[in-house]
Amino acid sequence: MKALSQKRRHPLAAVVLLAIALVLTGGLYAVATASNQAQADTAAYTSQDIEQGEKLFSANCATCHGTEAAGTDAGPSLIGVGAAAVDFQIGTGRMPLEMQGVQAQVKPGQFNDEQIKQLAAYVASLGAGPGVPDDEDVDVSKGDAANGAKVFLANCAMCHNAAGAGGALTRGKWAPTLMGVSEKHIWEAMETGPQNMPVFNDANITPEEKRDVITYLKSLETNTTPGGFALGSLGPVSEGLFIWTIGLGIVIAFTVWLTSRSA
Repeated sequence: MKALSQKRRHPLAAVVLLAIALVLTGGLYAVATASNQAQADTAAYTSQDIEQGEKLFSANCATCHGTEAAGTDAGPSLIGVGAAAVDFQIGTGRMPLEMQGVQAQVKPGQFNDEQIKQLAAYVASLGAGPGVPDDEDVDVSKGDAANGAKVFLANCAMCHNAAGAGGALTRGKWAPTLMGVSEKHIWEAMETGPQNMPVFNDANITPEEKRDVITYLKSLETNTTPGGFALGSLGPVSEGLFIWTIGLGIVIAFTVWLTSRSA
């Protein structure tokens, strides 16, 4: 009996039970979190929005993304991308694609605000994902431009340039300019990571820091250029080219003038 009792109380049994409990707890938490997020994403939409969005999707998007938005060879799955991704891609005119290429280009939108809302509602109903920000999220009057500059320089400037003017990437891709982009679309880009951009969720950049970044970018739009010509705000490359061009021009002109005087 003593040996049987010792066998039943083997230390590994407690470890196994603890591991099973942790897995079950984590799984239930993940399911509950996803469920709550999905409810939050669709709370701003009516059943009619979702129904109309499905019709618009079938007529305009299903060719590439599939009839159930699960994706095809021509387009990725949209399940779980959230309403924010739809609002950004369609609101900036990147979708529907004008042509296949290395990167979707900004162009005039094909849908009005109501239709974009309906499409976002339908995609949000398919799975949990980032929602469209509200006015308070992107209220630059509550943001800190100085802190936003620090966050932007640490996370975004290597692609978008310190002045938000954009820049070239590899293989024909590019980081677009952030000047003139709406506050809502900047927020959605950080949340969803469109094109070559990584996703900056709330664990990477907090909602307050996102608002600070937007505040910083909007301050750049209103600031003058104290150094004179902005030269596209592209940094030392454009500035160096300008200096070399003007400098060489002056040297050549001076050389011609000296030659003419000697003659």
